[in-house]
Amino acid sequence: MAEVIVGKKPAAKKSASGQHDKATFMKWLEVMYRVRRFEERGLFAYSQQKIRGFFHVYIGQEAIAGALATGIRPEDKLVTAYRQHGVALARGLSSASCMAELYGKETGCVKGKGGSMHFFSAEHNYFGGNGIVGAQIPIGTGIAFAEKYRGSDNLCVTMFGDGAARQGALHEAFNMAMTWKLPVLYICENNMYAMGTSVKRTSNVHDLFTLGEGYDIPSESVDGMDPEAVHNAFIRAAEYIRSGNGPYYLELKTYRYRGHSVSDPAKYRTKEELDAYKEKDPVLVIQQRIVKEKIASQQEVDAVIAAIDLEIEAAMEFAENSSYPVPSELYEDNYVQKDYPYITD
Repeated sequence: MAEVIVGKKPAAKKSASGQHDKATFMKWLEVMYRVRRFEERGLFAYSQQKIRGFFHVYIGQEAIAGALATGIRPEDKLVTAYRQHGVALARGLSSASCMAELYGKETGCVKGKGGSMHFFSAEHNYFGGNGIVGAQIPIGTGIAFAEKYRGSDNLCVTMFGDGAARQGALHEAFNMAMTWKLPVLYICENNMYAMGTSVKRTSNVHDLFTLGEGYDIPSESVDGMDPEAVHNAFIRAAEYIRSGNGPYYLELKTYRYRGHSVSDPAKYRTKEELDAYKEKDPVLVIQQRIVKEKIASQQEVDAVIAAIDLEIEAAMEFAENSSYPVPSELYEDNYVQKDYPYITD
């Protein structure tokens, strides 16, 4: 019989770097694979015309979602752009409610009224999903102002793409946030092409993290294809912000494997470039790393994948079987309730 050591737990397995334990790596795997599978099945449903309207998938950018699930507190607020299914899932919104929203069903996370670009959940401190390019930047800055006004130590994660970095609202928000030392973490998900035009063709500044330096905002560039690198950056930034120092800015260099939306053939990039980035596929790399570094077994990895496959299929069935909103719902939810956390008498 194996010796039993009373009162001492076995050491948690860690990565080769020794920084993070098994639970963290498995969380990255879970979230990243959930996002990938959700988006793949969503594209399939779109091809069958079960999902209508605009549709922007997060495929290729899953490492950022994984890190959001581990590097940011649940109490922190988050607002992002319209390529947002993966971010919503990382914040804890259920696959079923998100899929139902894509279908426009009443069981969706915003009762079928928002669709692909406008998820929302007060319960998860998730403020969307915003359809106007760059509009979320001042919104997130305002939410951060509210957190400071209330005296909390929460921050507002404010995410935008490289295309939105061209908006004047970014500079106004940066100036205000730094002047008032607001607790906001600005994140640029730089997938290189905005809607379809490369950063190099739209800006004299190619290293987008340097935009923050003009306002003395601590800024850095991070490998957005690596959840560990992104997680570590989130921890550094959050500690700085919670100490009362004001905003922090991260440029996460990532890549989307699909077009800007379902209607985009992405002919502005070469097959060779796409293939080179697919060799760094974050969803596959995390699976391989977990097994190679003996953080978990192949059987444990396969079990996570199998469970999520079932979860996403159940989410699609849930969306299929849910009802559409009744017409009278058009007049509901148009005004804020008085018990909303930022509304007082």
